[in-house]
Amino acid sequence: MIQAAVMGYGTIGSGVVEVLETNHESIAKRAGEGIEIKYVLDIRDFSGEPIANKVIHEYQTIVNDPDVKIVVETMGGVEPAYTFVKAMLEAGKHVTTSNKALVAEKGAELIALAKEKNVNFLFEASVGGGIPIIRPLNSCLTADEIEEITGILNGTTNYMMTKMANEGLEFDDVLKDAQEKGYAEKDPTADIEGYDACRKIAILTSLVCGQQVDFHEIHTEGITKISAVDMKYAKQMGRAIKLLASSKKTQDGYSAMVAPFLLSPEHPLYNVNDVFNAVFVHGNVLGDAMFYGSGAGKLPTASAVVADMVDIAKHLNRNIWVEWSSKELKLADFEKIENAFFVRAAADKTEIEAVFGQVEFVTLPEVSGESGFVTGVMTEAAFAEKSAELGGICSVIRVG
Repeated sequence: MIQAAVMGYGTIGSGVVEVLETNHESIAKRAGEGIEIKYVLDIRDFSGEPIANKVIHEYQTIVNDPDVKIVVETMGGVEPAYTFVKAMLEAGKHVTTSNKALVAEKGAELIALAKEKNVNFLFEASVGGGIPIIRPLNSCLTADEIEEITGILNGTTNYMMTKMANEGLEFDDVLKDAQEKGYAEKDPTADIEGYDACRKIAILTSLVCGQQVDFHEIHTEGITKISAVDMKYAKQMGRAIKLLASSKKTQDGYSAMVAPFLLSPEHPLYNVNDVFNAVFVHGNVLGDAMFYGSGAGKLPTASAVVADMVDIAKHLNRNIWVEWSSKELKLADFEKIENAFFVRAAADKTEIEAVFGQVEFVTLPEVSGESGFVTGVMTEAAFAEKSAELGGICSVIRVG
């Protein structure tokens, strides 16, 4: 029996325990032997619950127990998770985590430490929740040059965009609904401002290029400026608004961005709705591929964590190679990225065409005092310059 410990008994941590108990027989067959939770590290006691006798409050208890081979980190945040995980790896214990903040900031360092100690640091659940994407990038797609990864990587914002589109509600209304349903946190900033998706695309880009991507360098916009009027325009255009996290290989290197986009029905992510997530990958040999499923939630995410545990159980005496060095990758200049833009502006057609040249106007009879239009493809820098010249901009959404 392989002994394991869980650090953080919240939604995901408790889900890991549940998955191990529910599927213990099939997991034991796939791992080669059973996996048993010996400790649960948390600041709470959970009196009266089945795991109460396994609860500990000091991480050193796990560090100092040679019987514990696998440690699961589901605490979230960088500290104290980083301190705890580093101590586990230094003690020769394997670690799997669902913590995208930790992986995005400390991934290269922890991977290097795991290699040094001949153990494993795995993090499948940190990006797609229950969607397998990291393992395919590290194994199935290694023959390809990955030229693009574009994903809907946050179930909360995708649920909100879907509800706004279907029911014509305003942003504040759907946020309240998402919080009531448990899809959004009490403090939803990380989701609605795009920070969660930003860290995830930073992780994926780091894996694709094999170098550390600083998520602070990724241009990030959330969905807080999207309104019911924007959704009406989108419907008029036959498009859907989605928060996309994208990384593309260009002549100037990798470019990365998180922002809302207007997608046509032909786009592979157009029909990804509600809390579902999806990742589109384009390889120079493979062509196009899609990974789709439940990107968040207790059991889907826990399933990905337990899959890492099984992988570790098969490689207890061998490090699984992950190409991700601490050398920082300099991203391509954001201002040189090219897009078409949908714009709403308090200006007439003559003024707009004088600045932007030929554009495609979009008319909503019920909206007055503004003009909606789609620009031609131009750089971010050129668009910013023209927008400043026009003035009166009400809304801007890129067109994918």
